[in-house]
Amino acid sequence: MSLIGKEMVEFQANAYHKGEFIEVSSEDFKGKWNIVCFYPADFTFVCPTELEDLQDQYATLQDLGVEVYSVSTDTHFTHKAWHDNSDAIGKIEYIMIGDPSHIISQGFDVLGEDGLAQRGTFIIDPDGIVQAMEINADGIGRDASTLIDKIRAAQYVRTHPGEVCPAKWKEGADTLKPSLDLVGKI
Repeated sequence: MSLIGKEMVEFQANAYHKGEFIEVSSEDFKGKWNIVCFYPADFTFVCPTELEDLQDQYATLQDLGVEVYSVSTDTHFTHKAWHDNSDAIGKIEYIMIGDPSHIISQGFDVLGEDGLAQRGTFIIDPDGIVQAMEINADGIGRDASTLIDKIRAAQYVRTHPGEVCPAKWKEGADTLKPSLDLVGKI
C-alpha cells in the first residue's frame, strides 16, 4: 500500500547528532520539508556509501529548507560508534535516528522480515504528509543528487496549485497545467 498523500507515523526516538544524543519525534518534522533515509544496518557495505553521498548533498538540501534524517534499526549508541570509527560516516552532520523498537520502520512500511529496514527514501512536506517515496533492494545503492530536483518539484507544486512538473523537470523550466486542452496532445 502506498504512503503517498498520507501523514507520516507518529513516533518518538533517540538519535545521534553532532556528538550528542537527542530525542526526535514526528513533531520535529512539522513546519519544514524533510527527507527520511532508511538503511539496513550500521557497519555494513553499501550503507556508508549512501549516507556519505547524502551528506555531500546536505548543504544544498539545507539551502532548500530541508532537514535530513537517516534511520536504521540500530540504536543511537551504535550510530555514535559508527560515526566515531568510519571516515565516511564521521562526516555526517544530519540526524541519525535509532529505531530498535521498529516503530518507525513499520510505520513507513520498510521493515524487512529479517528485522532490518529496507533502503527507503521519503520526502515529507511541512504538514507531515509523504510526497515521494522510493524503496530499493538491499544491493542497490541510491544517488542522493536525485533528491534535489524531487524536492524542488515538490516545493513548486505545493506553492503553485493547478500546475504539475513533467519528467526531468528542473527549476525554472516550464510546467504543465492539466486541462482538457492537453489531453492527447503531449
